[in-house]
Amino acid sequence: MCGFCGYIARNPHLEPDNHEQNSMTSRAEIINHRGPDDVGYYTDNQVQLAFRRLSIIDLAGGHQPLPYENDRYYIIFNGEVYNYVELRNELIMKGFSFETTSDTEVIVALYADRGLDCVNYLRGMFAFIIWDKQDKTLFAARDHFGIKPFYYMEQDNGIFFASEMKSLLISDETHPIEEKALQYYLTFQFVPEPNMLAGNVRSLEPGHYLIKKNGKPLQNKAFWHPTFAPVNQSIDDAKKKIQDVLIDSVKIHMRSDVPVGAFLSSGIDSTSIVALAKRFNEKIKTFTVGFASKGYNEVDVARDSAEKLGVENYALEITPEMCMKEMPKIVWHLDNPLADPAAIPNYFVAREARKQVKVVLSGEGADELFGGYNIYREPLSLKWFDSVPELGKNLLHALASRLPDTLKGRSYLLRGTTPLSKRYVGNAFIFNEEEKKYVLKTFSENTSFTDITNPIYKKASGNNKLDQMQLVDIETWLRGDILVVADRMTMAHSLELRVPFLDTNVFDVARSLPASLKTAQGTTKYAFREAMRGIVPDSILFRKKLGFPVPIRIWLKDEMHDWALKIIHDSDTDTYINKSYVLKLLDDHCSGKIDNSRKIWTVLMFMLWHQIYIEKTVSVEHEPALQS
Repeated sequence: MCGFCGYIARNPHLEPDNHEQNSMTSRAEIINHRGPDDVGYYTDNQVQLAFRRLSIIDLAGGHQPLPYENDRYYIIFNGEVYNYVELRNELIMKGFSFETTSDTEVIVALYADRGLDCVNYLRGMFAFIIWDKQDKTLFAARDHFGIKPFYYMEQDNGIFFASEMKSLLISDETHPIEEKALQYYLTFQFVPEPNMLAGNVRSLEPGHYLIKKNGKPLQNKAFWHPTFAPVNQSIDDAKKKIQDVLIDSVKIHMRSDVPVGAFLSSGIDSTSIVALAKRFNEKIKTFTVGFASKGYNEVDVARDSAEKLGVENYALEITPEMCMKEMPKIVWHLDNPLADPAAIPNYFVAREARKQVKVVLSGEGADELFGGYNIYREPLSLKWFDSVPELGKNLLHALASRLPDTLKGRSYLLRGTTPLSKRYVGNAFIFNEEEKKYVLKTFSENTSFTDITNPIYKKASGNNKLDQMQLVDIETWLRGDILVVADRMTMAHSLELRVPFLDTNVFDVARSLPASLKTAQGTTKYAFREAMRGIVPDSILFRKKLGFPVPIRIWLKDEMHDWALKIIHDSDTDTYINKSYVLKLLDDHCSGKIDNSRKIWTVLMFMLWHQIYIEKTVSVEHEPALQS
């Protein structure tokens, strides 16, 4: 596990570029939290590569950049390939030799053997760059789900690559804000990939690779897209397949020479991971956080689960004061503004876990794969509208639009008569297009959230509505929010996160489930819950999903009110944001008229991000990265 950065000049120099070499040292230093145990560099007359290493598996030859085949290839790699032992054995049978026992060398050998197709054989999380000195070709790729990050920035003199955006923005030059990305952000509470708020930076999308050859433009191609292909099957068959594939995935995700722990909330996802992990490490440690506010503390439930499973549990209670103190660090680590309050508990639970372990397992991805969000039941509740002719739907919609907002049933009629592609944009829908006109001074009628979602719906047009919703979440919410929070908040503390649900073998099982085995029997993740029956405590099996809830609704009225006001007044964002409207949102929230907490938080996170990255008026003091 590590962080990396790199540079390829558009044209080779007679001598290595010393300026870029010095620049690469600075770019690597700013992400030393991703790899405090080791640092390495490679330089030639066209390429600069830098690598920060966090030691997880103590393998001979783990130092990177790693050369291969008499120094023809150099690789820098962030992640873990879990099937590397099997791949290594296959390559040895074909005559390949290895000087290390690392998964890094297996990747580059696989590339030497199979070229671009190598990515289709990798099972794990990865972002890597391979430089072929002989062919003068740079090849880079990112894993199927986007567990590991990858950013790049094209300039006149060359192309920069990095694990975090901040490595690309270290110079004093101004980086323009992409106004279209800001408009998307106000809808989703994150900037959907490949967009970045810093307009000249892009994110390499999951399941994609890059190729750069001398004299040719950078190529960006997909090697994998998530698709659902339901197959009729019994609940017993589904349960067996889910159990088998999850046991296997958790087992390979436990591979490490350092202690492995796990995050534990009150829900079935993390509890399932812990229960399965205990089969391979009876002494696994678990970590939980909560809040003092009523309804926001999962510590007691998690402790009870830990006791029933027979594992240790370490818990922390987060205060609003702790949150306000650490928010600049949290925002700095996130790179883009990201308004998911879950970043707060993830940051603190990672900090606590790092005191005990260097690797943690977590339950991200279960909801998107197995149908776990309550909103996924909406197609069932609205099913009768499918039989209503289009003209009838239009009339009902027009009628419902004229009804008072508070009238019971109005929302139901509006949702039932609105096409799925226009009503479902993912798990977070903060500001609609009409509201954004009041918030955003730079609002453009030519930009809409449908720019992001319509291509997904088009690809999934042959799927049922539940599958379409899941695909929207996998291609937006999961990779743009959930996995960004997971990676950045753990890496902030030099902690490696592993997500056993986001495994291609697990996905192959999940994609085959029909809707009747996902939202059924009055619940979500039906087949998955049944598969976990007898594995997790009964008290958890059908417990209402909470995750790590955050009481910002309460805090913004009380402890955080003045803090929020100061950010609004101090931030130099008047070019973009109508502050008077935001202040009204805050006033209405505090008076109890309406819960505006998520909308206010979304604007606040942009303003704080702007102060840190653009204005540079809020400084972030970094703690020394933890070393082994």
